[in-house]
Amino acid sequence: MSTKKKVAILTAGGHAPCLSAAVGQLILHYTKQCPDWDIICYRSGYKGLLLGQSYMVTPEVRAQAAVLKNYGGSVIGNSRVKLTNVKDALKRGLIKEGQTPLAVAAEQLQKDGIDILHTVGGDDTNTTAADLAAYLEKHNYSLKVIGLPKTIDNDIIPIRQSLGAVTAAEQGAKFFSNVVTELGASASMLIVHEVMGRNCGWLTAATAREYQKSLAKQSWVPGLGVTKARYSVHAIYLPEMALDIDAEAKRLKAVMETQGNVNLFISEGAGLDSIVKELTDSGMEVARDAFGHVRLDTINPGKWFAERFASLIGAEKTLVQKSGYFARSAPANAEDFQLIDTCVLKAIESARAGISGLIGHDEERGNELRAIEFPRIKGGKAFDVTQPWFQDLLKEIGQPMTKVVHVAH
Repeated sequence: MSTKKKVAILTAGGHAPCLSAAVGQLILHYTKQCPDWDIICYRSGYKGLLLGQSYMVTPEVRAQAAVLKNYGGSVIGNSRVKLTNVKDALKRGLIKEGQTPLAVAAEQLQKDGIDILHTVGGDDTNTTAADLAAYLEKHNYSLKVIGLPKTIDNDIIPIRQSLGAVTAAEQGAKFFSNVVTELGASASMLIVHEVMGRNCGWLTAATAREYQKSLAKQSWVPGLGVTKARYSVHAIYLPEMALDIDAEAKRLKAVMETQGNVNLFISEGAGLDSIVKELTDSGMEVARDAFGHVRLDTINPGKWFAERFASLIGAEKTLVQKSGYFARSAPANAEDFQLIDTCVLKAIESARAGISGLIGHDEERGNELRAIEFPRIKGGKAFDVTQPWFQDLLKEIGQPMTKVVHVAH
């Protein structure tokens, strides 16, 4: 049996349908493979690490770990903390004057006797983990940091598929299947479905695909106007695609006149540069998070699109709905759970072998499942809009392909 070690787990960033399941499977498989290893979970991500707040994984928790896959969100809590942002950490009371977050985190890990740290999060979480690993190595503290890729945007370079994204697409489609019935609430209704995705349109595209699949299973009553054409997605707007509003307005006005309603799927990052410029030019200060990202919840991209299109297409009423929190907080579906479990097993294998990195299928190494070196991890991977399934989706909804403005990695 291997030498006894101590493991710590933390989840960070926004929620995704994989966090609780990943925590549960890590506890479950460590208990099976290394029953004498101690495990703790830092509360609320890097915030808990900085403040020294953690849960001890007791025998009772180990026995109940399999239950966690049934929960959405993160049962141990999340936060958005960048360990290299001294000013933000100080402002939030996570460190004291004269301290640095990296040093405080390293000291807490040493104090807790941690040998292996598992971080479950997106590119920000894992690039922060990389900063921590580099700091610890520089200061001669032996610690292995092994991440699991969480982001519903599915935009981590070079990860083929991030945990939770498939479930989020499925849940977003479920969300819209209820919202779309509002098309009968008023004549000439414009419904805008805003989907999460700052730099990458994969989730919006995948959500639209799942929704269109659901329509194929429906029964229709054309005599009462209950048709697939009315309930269908009529346009999909992504950060990777240029948008000619005048041309699209002309096309969608014809849809409105024919069907009596228009349904748009908008990635929250679509048109972001134009929205930010417009707000900045008007004198408004655009809020940003600790990582310097625009706070998308404060600028309402869906509302911006609704206002631009409403008069152009003759909408009498508009409705903007966001599926983000509904979709990201669901428990993992069967497909995602299988990926989570596979990645967790590789994470534990890497831990036992003393290998740090982010676990995933490496697109730059033949899609091999491996611990990918942290310096290679980046966010903002563009969605490849030239993929056949997306091209087929655009043809199905009658939307012409526009110029590609962001090329997929």
